[in-house]
Amino acid sequence: MKKYLLIIGGFISLFLGILGIILPLLPTTPFLLLSAGCFMKSSKKIYTWIINHKVFGSYIENYIKFRAISLKSKAISIVFLWCTILSSAFFFVSNFKTRILLIFIATAVTSHIFMIKTLTKEMILEKENCEENKN
Repeated sequence: MKKYLLIIGGFISLFLGILGIILPLLPTTPFLLLSAGCFMKSSKKIYTWIINHKVFGSYIENYIKFRAISLKSKAISIVFLWCTILSSAFFFVSNFKTRILLIFIATAVTSHIFMIKTLTKEMILEKENCEENKN
């Protein structure tokens, strides 16, 4: 029973992680990490799939190994965040206090994104060298 609950939880968090790619206020990496953790404890086959996935695998691997995300991911996240927040604040919200709250939230999320280490070429080269030395 626990195995099936973990698989269901893994797919729910994977779905939320995918939504996080599109919706700027929903974090991608934490949900993908949770998903990988659920799959690691429940299904080796699904865990292997998500770790080796063309899109999700790099998010998970980079964060696990380096606690970092790519500059491209940071830039896309921040651009989508501000486009969504500003369009919501000025086209869909009429209450001034709510507009201020939205801008405050966007500022806080932006500062959080900036505080996460940026994945560098040196990190990637170091990882490749370690993998070559293993072989």
